[in-house]
Amino acid sequence: MADEVANQAQELVKILNISNNDFIRTSDQKRHWPSVIKVWNKLLENGDLYKKEYEGLYCVGHESFIKKSDLVDGVCPLHKTKPETVKEENWFFKLTNYKNEIKNKIESGELEIKPESKKNELLNLLGDAEDVSFSRPASKLKWGIPVPNDPESTLYVWADALTNYISALDYASDEKKFNEYWPADVHLVGKDILRFHAMIWPAMLLSVGLKLPKSIFVHGFINVDGQKMSKTVGNVIDPFKIIEKYGADVVRYFLLREIPSDQDGDFSEEKLIARYNGDLANGLGNLVSRVATLIENNMDSELIYSSSVIDEELKKAVVRIKEKYGRAIDNFLLHEALASVWELISIANVYINDHKPWALAKEDKAEFLTVMTNAVFLIYTLSNFLLDPFVPETARKIREVFGAEEKISQIDGYKFIIKKTTPLFPRLIAKS
Repeated sequence: MADEVANQAQELVKILNISNNDFIRTSDQKRHWPSVIKVWNKLLENGDLYKKEYEGLYCVGHESFIKKSDLVDGVCPLHKTKPETVKEENWFFKLTNYKNEIKNKIESGELEIKPESKKNELLNLLGDAEDVSFSRPASKLKWGIPVPNDPESTLYVWADALTNYISALDYASDEKKFNEYWPADVHLVGKDILRFHAMIWPAMLLSVGLKLPKSIFVHGFINVDGQKMSKTVGNVIDPFKIIEKYGADVVRYFLLREIPSDQDGDFSEEKLIARYNGDLANGLGNLVSRVATLIENNMDSELIYSSSVIDEELKKAVVRIKEKYGRAIDNFLLHEALASVWELISIANVYINDHKPWALAKEDKAEFLTVMTNAVFLIYTLSNFLLDPFVPETARKIREVFGAEEKISQIDGYKFIIKKTTPLFPRLIAKS
């Protein structure tokens, strides 16, 4: 099953055109296990591991012990299941030795938690933090790394999986590589695992003497038609089928634009089609089609670019939007970055409507050339810079339509040659 899930993850990354430098699994005995064992031994050497008999409530969904006070009507509020009462001898990590130091680092901004609401939530969790179980009896947990020098115990998921952040950098075997990339600029985690990645993991790093990540960004859940995805309800979305139906860029755009990076969001095909028609077909697709057709029909499909005719107000708008876009990305607010891109698309469409180039083509050829050059300036900015990280295949197609290279070293005098193409985004009709 683990092989199947790992293969699905890699295939999904591939068909969504997501680039990554590495892919590592916690079952990798050559790369991952040595780093886990190195961290465990350091925790032990520093006196931060001890063994004791423990009785508590164990949530299978969380893969961790939880408190009775965390339950709602006797069940885990997240997984809606009743926890098991478990009594066993486990290794524990002294999280309590580090919770004040972590609190100070968060409050000082040395460890930045975004969004602010999750920072406040974590600070509250730290106040009640207790030592954490770091092992399970091998008789109950056969899948995992054996505790060094204790074959009766298996390393628990958090002692094992969290170390993946640094085992991918070959922490145990390649000091040069590790020092080149650590500490991380950001960890990206789901809101349901906040306390593990933003409390237990930093405590482990402090114990072994490693620097903390600079920031942790916490994202929300994707719900479906207002409900949490559940096999029981039968509303789980198959991403492969959605991508096959609408295309990778459409799915990328919808998820990144419709769902706030720092909050829960909602998926439905009706919403996806509305975004598709409103933003992609009517907004971006219409802009590209209008400009390309005007150049094709009135300029023999060629436009030689000259920066001397670019409108000063459009230049200012591009600078302003690029700054807004950059700030949003720096803060991991990808939905806001895309909103700024569509602001520029709107500016471009308004500019064309106001200047009526279809009339200028007959009445004033010089002004027509100026308006078309300004339109190409905006499309070039979109396809070569702003759109590329979000909808890379669409950006490539736009460059192809205008005969533009991915990187133009000298744009003045560059000849844009229009190529006939089908509409980027034909309108969709939602099924009733």
